Order: sequence, then structure tokens, then C-alpha cells
Amino acid sequence: MVTAAIPASPVEVLYADHHGWLKSWLRRKLGCSDQAADLAHDTFLRLLTTKEILTDLAEPRAYLTTTARRLMLDKLRRERIEQAYLQALALAADSLQQAAPSPEAVLGAVQAVEQLAAALATLAPKGREAFLLHYLEDESQPAVAQRLGISVRMVQKYLAQGLVRCQHILSA
Repeated sequence: MVTAAIPASPVEVLYADHHGWLKSWLRRKLGCSDQAADLAHDTFLRLLTTKEILTDLAEPRAYLTTTARRLMLDKLRRERIEQAYLQALALAADSLQQAAPSPEAVLGAVQAVEQLAAALATLAPKGREAFLLHYLEDESQPAVAQRLGISVRMVQKYLAQGLVRCQHILSA
């Protein structure tokens, strides 16, 4: 029984006739045999997926080099985009690290707030409220006096007492 030979596809013929040459050409261009092998593979893969008719090419090597060059350009563009993306990520990471306080700084701030809260807890209720309204809510002394129903002079006295207590606690 004789089996009929299956005719080779145009890509198979191109591959058999020109793969070694294309790989050598790419190795000279790229300076790396591994990259050359990958790109030669990608070139023939591109030919397999093309809709163009590959039979009777007048200059098959010119066609292969044109396809390979386009793939090299595509690869170069992807690498440039990837590099720009990685640089943007690195800049974002640097800015995040600079913006975020260290754990030691956070602990120090928490301890300072706790000390100030302890100092303010020793003030009279109106004195504590006057201090918080003026220094935290940024209200003027006359506005604090009106809100608490006391004189501006009394507000000034409360603020002075609060500052002295805070200074005493923080310097201890």
C-alpha cells in the first residue's frame, strides 16, 4: 500500500529553506543567539497567522527580514513602554515612601498626643474647651469667649494655663 505524500505548506517550505539563515542573520543583528532563536520562531509564527499568500515569493529572504524587523521594532516599543511604566512605578513608590511617616515617627506623635491629652485633662472643663476651640478649631479669642459665655480676658487666662501645662508635661 502506497501512501500519498502530503504537500508541504508554503510556511513549511520557507522554514525548511530559510530558518537557519534567518536565525544567523538575527544573531548578527541582535548579538544574542537566544534572542535570535526566539525572534526567528516569532517570525515564522507570524507567517502562520498571516492572511497573505506566501506561495511564489520573489524574494523570500527579503520578506522574512522585513517581518523580523517589524517584530524587532514591536519588541523595542514594548520594552520602551515597559521601561517607562517601571520608572513611573519606581517614582510612585519613592513618593509613597517619602510621604509615609516611619513607625517611630507615628509612635512619637501618638505619645505626644497622649501627653497633651493628659495635660489638658488637668484643666477645668471651660479651660480645656477654650484651649481646644482656639488651637484646634482655630476660633478667635472673642469667638471662644462668646461661645463659652466668658470674657476675653478669661479665655486668655485659660489659654495661658493650657500652654503652661502642655509645656510642663512635654519637658518632663
